[in-house]
Amino acid sequence: MCQSKRIVIFANGELPDLEKARGLLRADDTILCADGGTHHALALGLQPNLVVGDMDSLSKDAWKKLEQANIQIELHPRDKDETDLELAIRRAIEMNPDSILIIGALGGRVDQILGNIALFSNARLASIDCRFDDGAEEISFCRKQVEIRGRSGDIVSLIPWNGAAHGVRTEGLKWSLRGETLYPEKTRGISNEMVDTKASVSIESGLLLVIHQRK
Repeated sequence: MCQSKRIVIFANGELPDLEKARGLLRADDTILCADGGTHHALALGLQPNLVVGDMDSLSKDAWKKLEQANIQIELHPRDKDETDLELAIRRAIEMNPDSILIIGALGGRVDQILGNIALFSNARLASIDCRFDDGAEEISFCRKQVEIRGRSGDIVSLIPWNGAAHGVRTEGLKWSLRGETLYPEKTRGISNEMVDTKASVSIESGLLLVIHQRK
């Protein structure tokens, strides 16, 4: 199914600005929707390639539109061990993409946000460029190196995940790190700033959550 190298997954979270989200899309993206995330895709005038989930958040009107367009629906039982987003990510991995972008997974319930972010710590995603983005905020994990594109003054926060991150180095940020260790119980990596349109973060070991807030 995956003809492009990037899969975009729409989750059933908040999407504060449809036009900013539209600016993230490419013509050759493969579109997956996790249950109610279908509403975001339809609001953007998109036709999903696949919809995955138990469909407890999908409106009757949206379901009708999917059926009329002959869009594939992968229906799962409501009593399951995974969230709809986890199921969608699993299907995306099976398509062997170079990158996965998840839109609409931020905002709302804290437990859902943390659970969504934790999904990207899966070792199976280590070789795939994976990011959450809603147009205003972008989140990714740094295992070796990540590049951030934005504007001077954008906020970048670095948060160690599952333990300390060692050998952290940054380029293009106001307060540089030169091989330091960041600890999860300390806040040294919070609220750095971009000084140009591009920045980079690299680490020697560990896992680092990179949060980019656009101006």
